[in-house]
Amino acid sequence: QVQLVESGGGLVQPGGSLRLSCAASGTIGSIVAMGWYRQAPGKGRELVALISSGGNTEYEDSVKGRFSISRDNAKNTVTLQMNSMNPEDTAVYYCNVRSTPPSVIGIVAYWGQGTQVTVSS
Repeated sequence: QVQLVESGGGLVQPGGSLRLSCAASGTIGSIVAMGWYRQAPGKGRELVALISSGGNTEYEDSVKGRFSISRDNAKNTVTLQMNSMNPEDTAVYYCNVRSTPPSVIGIVAYWGQGTQVTVSS
C-alpha cells in the first residue's frame, strides 16, 4: 500500500507565494521521479514540475523562473515552491510519484488526492 499525503494549498494573492509538500509512504520501492501536476477547471491535467532521482528537473514553460521543485530522498518528500503567482496558476495540484515497487515489473505512477490552489485578490 502506497500513500501520498499533500499539504500546503490554499488562497494567495497575485504576486504571492505558496509551498506545496508531498510525503510518500508505504511499500513504494525505488523512486524514479517525483513531481507535481495541475488541473484547472475545464482543462486537462498538465505537468508542472518534475525531479528525477538524480536531481534533474523539468518545468512547464509558464512556471519557469517562478516555481522550484526539490526533494528529500531520505524522507521521500517532494516540495514545490511557487513564487510570483498569478491567477492562471489556479488549479488543483496533484503530487505524482513514479517508482519500481517490489514484485512489480516496470514503473508505477502514484497520485495524491489533490490540493486546491487559488490565486485571487
